[in-house]
Amino acid sequence: MKKGLAWKSIGFALLCLFAMNKTVHAEPYLAVQKGLKCSTCHMAASGGGQRTPYGSAFAQTELPARTLDMGKLWTGEIGRYFAVGGNIRGGWNRLDVPGRSSISDTELEEFLAYIEIKPFPKYLTLYVDAKLRPDDPEIREQYARLTLPKGRWSIQAGEFFLPYGLRIQDDEAFIRQVSGINFNAPDTGWQVGFEEGAWSGQLAVTRGTAGGPEVDSGKQYSLRVSHVTPKWRGGGSFNFNDASVGDRQMQNVFGGVRTGPIAWLAEIDCIIDDGTPTGKRRSWASLIEANYGYRKGHNLRASFEWFDPDDDVPDDEQNRFSVIWEYSPIQFLQTRIGYRDYNGIPQNPGQNREQLFAELHVFF
Repeated sequence: MKKGLAWKSIGFALLCLFAMNKTVHAEPYLAVQKGLKCSTCHMAASGGGQRTPYGSAFAQTELPARTLDMGKLWTGEIGRYFAVGGNIRGGWNRLDVPGRSSISDTELEEFLAYIEIKPFPKYLTLYVDAKLRPDDPEIREQYARLTLPKGRWSIQAGEFFLPYGLRIQDDEAFIRQVSGINFNAPDTGWQVGFEEGAWSGQLAVTRGTAGGPEVDSGKQYSLRVSHVTPKWRGGGSFNFNDASVGDRQMQNVFGGVRTGPIAWLAEIDCIIDDGTPTGKRRSWASLIEANYGYRKGHNLRASFEWFDPDDDVPDDEQNRFSVIWEYSPIQFLQTRIGYRDYNGIPQNPGQNREQLFAELHVFF
């Protein structure tokens, strides 16, 4: 039964990726809508972080319902050798768990600053991504990147987010939470990048400690390759963490396709953990998402996620359904209202919760 469900999920994901081809903050659906690589709008080839001049211009002219006349567009660049940017997110959240009282909370979710120093523009960049929340300040990314002539190859060293799958903004999504590769887990090492035509690839070798100190001689190896066309994109990732506490191997396929005003995203991950108390364990996580830009400045998002924690344990699957409305009234501002429904085993109330949330996002 579980095997059949897994293959149905794979089949549905592949259907979204390929069959439909016939017809700023990290949001891959925007890249799908425009038929562009993530590196067109963001400094990171796999998405996220500091916006490029094009990404800043897009966020001010094409994303909002209305662009207020503020004179010259903000590009983030201060002179030739310096650029800055930022994200601020705050919001309200309500959680309903069966058999428990509802919990409501208001918080500042994110306060980020991006700093880019370019001693030799087009060739050498020093980059810092810092979280500025008063109760939890930290440097998330800090690295130096050398881009070779013609821009096809790049080498970077330092602390950075690993190249793996779709870099969506929601770190609580199963594909980001289960893999452990998200915006809360940078790692230290080096990375080689390649950009040529429709192809993009990144290979990283890091400590494998999610930003912590080195604890053994093992390393984490991450490889991500994607192919982007104006209407569709597809790719795959492989990650292997050689850790003393137990090896972890992860692989996925991901992609997107544009059908009229709807941008589709899909990803499915297979995760194999060795050295667990029960031996080797195989997990699955998947995401299917549709984004409907029914009017300028508006996006309606619906997604379905599926997670199987252990391939050998029957009836332990979880799923999550989300509906979110995003509205960008003017440049530098976005609001978001959403509902999520979690379903899991009946014995665990936390896996059967409902969530209602609202968010205000200011960025530049």
